Amino acid sequence: MNRIAKKLNSYTRRAYRVRKSLTGTAERPRLSVKISNLHVSAQIIDDTTHKTLAYATTVGNKAAKGTMTEKAELVGADIAKKAKAAKVKAVAFDRGGKLYHGRIKALADAARKEGLEF
Repeated sequence: MNRIAKKLNSYTRRAYRVRKSLTGTAERPRLSVKISNLHVSAQIIDDTTHKTLAYATTVGNKAAKGTMTEKAELVGADIAKKAKAAKVKAVAFDRGGKLYHGRIKALADAARKEGLEF
């Protein structure tokens, strides 16, 4: 197994390990975060009805400039505002296969600052 395939396999295994203990309900939906090389995305998902309640991304967003950490903060604040509009107060945080550090932490702190609880 080459280096890139091993990284992808490790990321996928971590993501499944995190995901198996989280379930989004109507009272406490799941906040799923995806960070690629260029963009940051977050969505609030109700797993019981399989519906996305709110979605925020940097793709096509003119205000999303700066470092990836600054983009993550922007998405965190935006998803919290959209969650308030969808009448969601508390969420379960699904960080995927990433560590709770750096960009993930910046997104979470910005969402908490806007009033989202997790």
